[in-house]
Amino acid sequence: MKPGEVKYKDFWISTGFTLACLIFSAIYFNNISLAVGINKLGIPLLRLVMFISLGLLAGQVIEGFGWTKHLAILAWPFFSFSNLGNRCSAAFTTAFFSGASANAMLLDFYEEKKISKMQLFLSNYINQFPAFFLHLPTTVFIVLPLTGYAGALYFIITFLATLLRTICFLLFGRIFLKNYQEADKEKVQSKVDEKNDKKDFPTIIKKIKSKLPGRIIRIIIWVLPIYTIVFILNLNGFFDYLNKSLSQFVTLSIMPIESLSVVILSFAAEFTSGFAAAGALLDAGVITVKQTVIALLLGNIIAFPIRALRHQLPRYMGIFSPKMGLQLLLSGQVFRVLSIILMGTLYYMVI
Repeated sequence: MKPGEVKYKDFWISTGFTLACLIFSAIYFNNISLAVGINKLGIPLLRLVMFISLGLLAGQVIEGFGWTKHLAILAWPFFSFSNLGNRCSAAFTTAFFSGASANAMLLDFYEEKKISKMQLFLSNYINQFPAFFLHLPTTVFIVLPLTGYAGALYFIITFLATLLRTICFLLFGRIFLKNYQEADKEKVQSKVDEKNDKKDFPTIIKKIKSKLPGRIIRIIIWVLPIYTIVFILNLNGFFDYLNKSLSQFVTLSIMPIESLSVVILSFAAEFTSGFAAAGALLDAGVITVKQTVIALLLGNIIAFPIRALRHQLPRYMGIFSPKMGLQLLLSGQVFRVLSIILMGTLYYMVI
């Protein structure tokens, strides 16, 4: 199916399958009410589709009016160095405001054959760097009052892990990514954009209007059932069970210390409670600062991949495609976990 083309039959099949899943869950599990469905499924789903739509619209507008270089200028040296180009740099800038919109832009550029699959994957991995700062303001003011110096060390280590991944991806692009004559393509595209910018506004708007609705519907076809299935699994405790099972295995196999087990278990169950438990044990003198940091890092390694499946799987599989979205999500989490293990090991050995 070409970009912009959509099969409405698939849309109705997707909608029917979603309704069937909800009805089945309501009958056999008795835990889905109208209020829960609206607040926990309907509103988040609408918000997700809105951000994806804005990302697709932004990609079309930026390309159509030749604004790619302007948006990409902040990170241009790094993306030029890594052969990723201005379009990936523009998506990187957008990721500081919305990860879903940035991913939608990457998809748009990829479907238009303006970036390669390798550029898409590397850009998505690199966009974990702005994602770190996107959630930082809310988490810092929760974590630092609870854990103090140990929480600050935790943030420093996770930031260094993110920075290490970003540098490695940039170097990989520099060494292994073929340029695909990106510079020449962008020069030609800039000339076309300049002509459009001066003479052909109506054509650009018409092009956006003709492509955007179809692309949004194609994404909804996948987002709707996948998001609903994840919602049902989460509502019935599947991810909590998975978290606790994994955390018990790790604590028994790697660190069989009761006090640290409490921290890791609570961290796996809920983000804030893990830091609260760590702070309480630290203040009571049960564990040291170093033990607290290691426990929080283990909790991060255990809990975050499951949370990624819970919260990001519908977005990734819906925006890109089930296959590519799953590849991006799983590989990104593998790189994230490996970098945290490396930085945590260095902290444990050196400090």
